Amino acid sequence: MRAGIAILVAAGMVVASPARAQGQVTELRPPHRIRWYEAAAAAAGVTVLMLVDEPMQRAVQGSRSPTTDDLAGVFRRVGQPEVFGTVSVGLVGFGLLRDRPQLTRAGGRLVGSLAVAGAWSFTMKKAVGRARPSADLGAFVFRPFTRNESLPSGHTVMAFALATSLSDELNRGWLTVGLYSLAAGTALSRMNDNRHWVSDVALGALIGTTSAKLVSGRWRVFGLTPPRFLVDPDGGAAIGWQHVF
Repeated sequence: MRAGIAILVAAGMVVASPARAQGQVTELRPPHRIRWYEAAAAAAGVTVLMLVDEPMQRAVQGSRSPTTDDLAGVFRRVGQPEVFGTVSVGLVGFGLLRDRPQLTRAGGRLVGSLAVAGAWSFTMKKAVGRARPSADLGAFVFRPFTRNESLPSGHTVMAFALATSLSDELNRGWLTVGLYSLAAGTALSRMNDNRHWVSDVALGALIGTTSAKLVSGRWRVFGLTPPRFLVDPDGGAAIGWQHVF
């Protein structure tokens, strides 16, 4: 619960601090456009990590103890709906109740980030069908559209989407360190629990971070711009993504 409380405190800081107009942010800092070689480098990095999945799994399980299990039990919650759902819905609700549209849009960006990250994670899990380390089948067993759902780590995906979205809204260095530390703790907890390989959590971190950056408009890929109602005060309530040629 401590991790959940820390996230809620961070969300409270969003409420307490003046929300920033997203249009002003992108005006001062142009969005980063993801290049093909950056995506290729990320994919290559995850692939290389697969080569050390089994040695890492043995090392983590060899050092597992009641203390690491207790810590994992705390950090694991950051990637569960009880935390990310409460924070995201709470931000939107608070913004609506207090008539603070900028805060409502910040909560909307968080909800959008989590939705994109969750959809991406669910689809990849089913399509890849990687066996979990707890199955004792090795790191290179892939059976698509079965109960094998190790790649990526869903908890890590959601934890990093939450941390990235809140961090970008808060724009405070010490809170950024704290939020990403909680997300990293979630990733380590999944390895400690023998539920995921190190490459699973690495890919999860990439997916969660990228989802939040795309929804906020800080990153762009394939010319996609974020939904206007989330980033533009005059964007109206239309839902959709725009492609810029």
